[in-house]
Amino acid sequence: MLGGIDNGLFLQSFGGFVVLALLILVLKWGFSSNKRLIITPIKAGKKDQYGLLKPLQTPSNYIEAQMSLQKLTDANIKATLTQTLDG
Repeated sequence: MLGGIDNGLFLQSFGGFVVLALLILVLKWGFSSNKRLIITPIKAGKKDQYGLLKPLQTPSNYIEAQMSLQKLTDANIKATLTQTLDG
């Protein structure tokens, strides 16, 4: 006890205020409406806008595209399906 103040009680209450302030900061960050953290939906592009991916034939429907994808993966070729503006 220094100068009539209970040091243990003072430090406990000071620590409680620090923990409460940290909790408030975490909750403000967690429930903020920060637009940078929101994932935007993927937009379709043209065939030449996909970087190193090479376009193949354009199938007439989604089932044919899945069949072509399965043939490529069976041959151990990595392949990706996407819908483009070109079809």
